[in-house]
Amino acid sequence: MKKGKLIALIGVVVAFVLWLNAAYSLEINHYAVIREFNRIVRIEKEPGLKFKIPFIQDVEKISSALVLYDIPASDVITADKKTMIADDYVLWRVVDPTKYVQTLNAIEARAQERIEAAAYNATKTILSSMTQDEIIEARGERLTKLLTEEANSDIGNYGIAIVDVQIKALDLPEDNKQAVYARMISERENIAASYRAQGQAEAQKIRNETDKEVAIIKAEAQKQAMVLEAQGEEEYMRIMQSAYDTTDKEDFYEYIRGLDSLRNGLKGSNKTLILDKDSELARVLYGNQ
Repeated sequence: MKKGKLIALIGVVVAFVLWLNAAYSLEINHYAVIREFNRIVRIEKEPGLKFKIPFIQDVEKISSALVLYDIPASDVITADKKTMIADDYVLWRVVDPTKYVQTLNAIEARAQERIEAAAYNATKTILSSMTQDEIIEARGERLTKLLTEEANSDIGNYGIAIVDVQIKALDLPEDNKQAVYARMISERENIAASYRAQGQAEAQKIRNETDKEVAIIKAEAQKQAMVLEAQGEEEYMRIMQSAYDTTDKEDFYEYIRGLDSLRNGLKGSNKTLILDKDSELARVLYGNQ
């Protein structure tokens, strides 16, 4: 009985050791490289509990997460022979763990050496093909895209990919910084003056067109007023003619006009009238009307 228990105990221990050596867990954002006698037999990418052949297969875990690597600043000569200082950083990750192990032995420091060289060469190649003004205008997504594409062309065989090459600082040497800034300010002022001149010309054009439209409207209104006035005078004369179309009516009209003239002449403090005996007012006063 004691011997049987010992054998059972040894079996449990062996099974436990085999379990420990066979089972492993794979975390998120990691690869598991399974080697058998130092030869890669498979790559595990999905996280969870995994198994291997105990004592025969080995597991090496490699991160697949994004890694930020800061590149030292470097001088760049532009196409117009100007010096600029570029300070880059790189976002990269492992995309092919097999190549990564075979070429770089999965050593991150070696990967960063290749990435630094690729980013440095890309920065030199791209920026040296552009003038200083073109570089300043292209800063942002366009320049990042150019640098990233150029850098990736140098590291495709290492199982890594550069996601972004970002220029965090693109500066000028201190000895010519002020001259460049002054030229940039002058250019922007010239552009602003051009915009202002265009705006003033457009405003004057609008004012001229408005004044022309106002003059046309006034002329049309005056023309219409003169037509209406003439029509009114014509209608007035027609009414007067129809109202005094007989001798009696005409005499009555002359009489009323005489009274109106007499009334207007006697206004104020001076009540003295000197009239010719043949005047219209004299005829009214003497009843000759």
